[in-house]
Amino acid sequence: MVKYILNNRLLFIGIHILLGYASTLLRGSNSLKLLWLLIIGFFIFSIFFKKNRNEEAFLFAAYLSAAEVFIRMSKGMILYETGKYSVILFLLLGIFVGKFKQKFSVSLAFYLLLLLLGIVFTRVPEGEYIRKAIAFNLSGPFVLGIAGLYFYKRSITKEDLMNALFFMILPLFSMVSYLYFKTPDLKEIIFGGSANFAASGGFGPNQVATAIGLGIFIIAVFILMKERITGSLLLDVFFLLYFFYRGLLTFSRGGLITGVLALICFSLFYTLYKKISLASFITYGGIVVVFTIGIWLFTSNITGGMLDNRYTGKNASGVQKKDISSGRVAIFSEQVKSFTENPLGIGVGNGKYKRQGAIGNVTAASHNEVGRLIEEHGIIGFIILLLLLLLPLANFWYGNNYQRAFISAFYIFWFLTINHSAMRIAFPGFIYGLSLINIIPVSYTHLRAHETGRN
Repeated sequence: MVKYILNNRLLFIGIHILLGYASTLLRGSNSLKLLWLLIIGFFIFSIFFKKNRNEEAFLFAAYLSAAEVFIRMSKGMILYETGKYSVILFLLLGIFVGKFKQKFSVSLAFYLLLLLLGIVFTRVPEGEYIRKAIAFNLSGPFVLGIAGLYFYKRSITKEDLMNALFFMILPLFSMVSYLYFKTPDLKEIIFGGSANFAASGGFGPNQVATAIGLGIFIIAVFILMKERITGSLLLDVFFLLYFFYRGLLTFSRGGLITGVLALICFSLFYTLYKKISLASFITYGGIVVVFTIGIWLFTSNITGGMLDNRYTGKNASGVQKKDISSGRVAIFSEQVKSFTENPLGIGVGNGKYKRQGAIGNVTAASHNEVGRLIEEHGIIGFIILLLLLLLPLANFWYGNNYQRAFISAFYIFWFLTINHSAMRIAFPGFIYGLSLINIIPVSYTHLRAHETGRN
């Protein structure tokens, strides 16, 4: 089935675009929930039956980590955290049923144990569920831990990696299709100086923009590497521009800025690897700038100039905001203060309840995983953060420029995403795991022969 999908890419892109439209009609229905349960069931069966011989766990985890936002916005799952649980299950199955074992990371096993220590101090107000508080805050970090164990120094071929990126883009086509059909007439939408739910399909603009930023990155990487997602360069460019346009309409800045910065970093190292001349680099860069300015001006005109205000930190009246972070800086300051007062941490999930009613109209839930770690886990959280920051850097240091292009991009995606959207979704934890891989330019046959001979 995997090979059939990869050999009929345009067909499955079309199927996912239709799925996006169908989900607007079936939103929250039992039929849609059953469809996704069947898809997840098929993935589990394939990993188990195939013994993960062709990295099925990698491909399907990539698909679900990208699909999670779309599934949530269309209410396609019974449990809100199903996406995270599924990614964890796929990767664990890949580890235990696969014949080719990756190197074991003591550091990441230690990280998982450290996470559990924070539960000891967890206390929630009367009427709240401690299980939900723990699951909400730790499911994302646990995705990262399991992804890290799966990918740590794992030999991944270029073919494996590009196939996984294609699997990731498929549900993102469904999402932008859903946005197209779900969004009201843009003339009816009131754009202001904050993120726009109406242009985000009625769902959280932050998560939607994060997923779109990923889509922009993937399509651009395929174009840069002269590989085709749809089979046509013009069609790929069209989808790239449309993704960028839809991302701008969300008025959520973090996801798009993260995707663009990851792409810039990838482009720099890939240029060094391919030894592209400065003249060619400037030419291609100039073309990108022209297209970007064109889409920006077009979108700004549609939004009545509000897009410019949004990205320059101004309100709807054009007045500069005192806090352009939408309250994130205030929350982070409170978290640092809490850390200094409670160096051992206040317990998993307690940060939200501690801040409620203390910061005016600012949402009490943290959007910053760095702040959450040090506040709720204390010194242990600081150790966890230091550990996570250093592991990919070692992998980056010993890689060539081709590996560095991907590793640096994945690392940026992880770090910037957890700083503006915490770990609400599986994606940042999964993409962190990819920053630990060892990319090798050989075929499946050569890799398996090598592994077999070594064992």
